[in-house]
Amino acid sequence: MTRVAAHAVSSRLLMKRLLPFIIIVFVGLATVGGALIFYRAKMQPLAAAVPPPKPGATAPGPNTSPGAPAPQANASPAAESPEDQFLHIRGPRNAPVTLEIYGDFQCPSCALTAALFKELREQYGDKLREIFYEFPLAMHNHSVEAARAAEAAGIQGKFWEMHDMLYEYQQVWSKATTVGFFFENYAQSLGLDVARFRADYQAPDVQRMVVSQGEAGAARGVKNTPTIFLNGTLVRANFTKEKLVEQIDEALAAKEKP
Repeated sequence: MTRVAAHAVSSRLLMKRLLPFIIIVFVGLATVGGALIFYRAKMQPLAAAVPPPKPGATAPGPNTSPGAPAPQANASPAAESPEDQFLHIRGPRNAPVTLEIYGDFQCPSCALTAALFKELREQYGDKLREIFYEFPLAMHNHSVEAARAAEAAGIQGKFWEMHDMLYEYQQVWSKATTVGFFFENYAQSLGLDVARFRADYQAPDVQRMVVSQGEAGAARGVKNTPTIFLNGTLVRANFTKEKLVEQIDEALAAKEKP
């Protein structure tokens, strides 16, 4: 066999061995890309209603009014920048365990998970950090409005208070025909400037923030709610408190190893 023929045979054998891995990578990329396209298609009516950002505008923070495109959700806790003030975080930055959740305020399972997370925070204290990302589903008629209400409250520094209230009274507002009345009453009970809340709730930049967080989640492979990541690793479906406790304990033990 000539050297050229031998090289050709070797190349074919190498490609045959690599083919399964190439297929796996291709399928993975297609799945993530498909999820993003699917989410954008579902949320297209909302995205189309949002005007483009004004040049030079800055994104809304906890104590500023909206004025720019929303920041994108981080790919993982490791990618979080020190100056990123737009994430919704509970717990210390140096906590050994970070739970990220993509949630929909009208999702009943998300309400149950919010109650579960409260128990976990009480159990683990400063060892646990929670990050919430908006992921409203088109199947819920008030999910986007609820997300906007939470973000509008966040501009006045009360995101988590509104977050908890929306889940606590989900059975009330989710059955209403219009929800603005409920959300404004929640804002008033939290001591917010209701006029400012109303303006921020309707602001294009708050809508853009909701859309961008959802798209970032879809790009990360999120399809449904609640979706949870523990220290950047996806927690598989059908999780229970026992399973989460087990995984948190394993993560804490791994951190304590020399």
